[in-house]
Amino acid sequence: MIDLTVHEDKLKNAVELAKKRGVLIPTFKQMKDPDKNTPEKMKEKLRNTGLWDVDPANLFRITWKNEPRKTGGLYGGVNTLEFPKELTGVPARIIALCGKWFPTGAHKVGASFGCLVPRLVTGQFDPTCQKAVWPSTGNYCRGGAYNAQLLGCESIAILPQGMSRERFDWLRTVAGEIIATPGTESNVKEIYDEVARIRATRPEAVIFNQFEEMGNHLWHYTVTGSAMEEAVKAAMGPKDRFAGVVVTSGSAGTTACGDYLKEVFPHSKVGVGEALQCPTLYLNGFGEHRIEGIGDKHVPWVHNVKNTDLVFAIDDNICMAMIRLCNEPEGQKYLRAAGVSDDVISRLQLMGISGAANVAMAIKMAKYYELTENDIIVTVLTDSMEMYGSRLQEMREKYGEYTQTRAAVDHQRYVLGMGVDCMQELSYYDRKRIHNLKYYTWVEQQGKTSEELNAQWYDPDYWTNIHKMADKIDEKIDEFNARTGLA
Repeated sequence: MIDLTVHEDKLKNAVELAKKRGVLIPTFKQMKDPDKNTPEKMKEKLRNTGLWDVDPANLFRITWKNEPRKTGGLYGGVNTLEFPKELTGVPARIIALCGKWFPTGAHKVGASFGCLVPRLVTGQFDPTCQKAVWPSTGNYCRGGAYNAQLLGCESIAILPQGMSRERFDWLRTVAGEIIATPGTESNVKEIYDEVARIRATRPEAVIFNQFEEMGNHLWHYTVTGSAMEEAVKAAMGPKDRFAGVVVTSGSAGTTACGDYLKEVFPHSKVGVGEALQCPTLYLNGFGEHRIEGIGDKHVPWVHNVKNTDLVFAIDDNICMAMIRLCNEPEGQKYLRAAGVSDDVISRLQLMGISGAANVAMAIKMAKYYELTENDIIVTVLTDSMEMYGSRLQEMREKYGEYTQTRAAVDHQRYVLGMGVDCMQELSYYDRKRIHNLKYYTWVEQQGKTSEELNAQWYDPDYWTNIHKMADKIDEKIDEFNARTGLA
């Protein structure tokens, strides 16, 4: 559960700092429906604030419903991109929520908010004397450092040294300290080791571990889940059906949207993916890969595995081919000739590398279940190509300039030719096998109990009780804002 025990001495410090900096904290309710619930004075401030500005007003842009503008935007509908059959090769409608229009350009700023704010508004974290530590394989530590900066507290960002140059360049502008751990996306153990070292040697450090913090799960259940429901219902015609949602695992926070959607659409499916080069869920495997931002070799504590219907192992070559096809000028010329509209082509930069993996999973799901033009699959584009320009340049240097012939080969081989290999529809005991992998990371290494591990599987109220906590946290946020006098 999310601990809401109040520590009054630290809470006083947090309230005074928020008052001094003019920090008003949004509620989950406001993030779900910002146009209706955001105070008018905050909207006025946002009209003169850039999307990435280090300004506390941007806490009210932690939502899927920002106007797609770099500055001065307010709110609209859920930002989505629908991928046409001319690109995907399947008749099913694939609709993706777009993370680019969050502050920092990625939706992880919401997950980090979900982890930080419950501790801030209860006084469990004192921003005047403690440092927020953000262990991550990419965007989470960027979002965490950004939120910490808005709230006026110091942060320590931890991420693998093999992440893209763009991530590090921007992170240096907001994080107080950056620790680059050995390896790449799949080296989560090395991140845990660094966290253990910090815990043992730096008493001022407070760890916000996205892989175990239920605030991560709750934010996606409440905010991402409701945004997906709204997007799906807006797109559905009278004969359409919602087939399911697919997301890469990473910290597994986003998988919580599947819990929400199954309550609204009980017959829908939840698919969770990882890299074929590191098939932990699919094959209990290990390895390294190039799908930046999704950590592997473990099952995150916050993943409700019992609610997962399929697992996918996506070849990272598919993702790298897709980002070249969709972003290189010659690739775009090829897509235009294939019938993809200029409007869609102009928006394909909204899909980063992990977004490409999500779209690949959606294509596989559509083929596996033989879905039709009346079926809708929803997914997310966690971030955009804004984070990966250096990766395109690296591929140009390694493979040469991109041509329409290469584009045709990539489209046919990696997209249209995609099969239903390297995926599995899970039985009860397949799910239990994956769930049991949590024991080796979380009970043996990270101090969790086998009793709680069993409760995640056997107790029907375990996840439901977490999902009910948004209203309780909102009450604490309202109380905090009232004490600052800024409400």
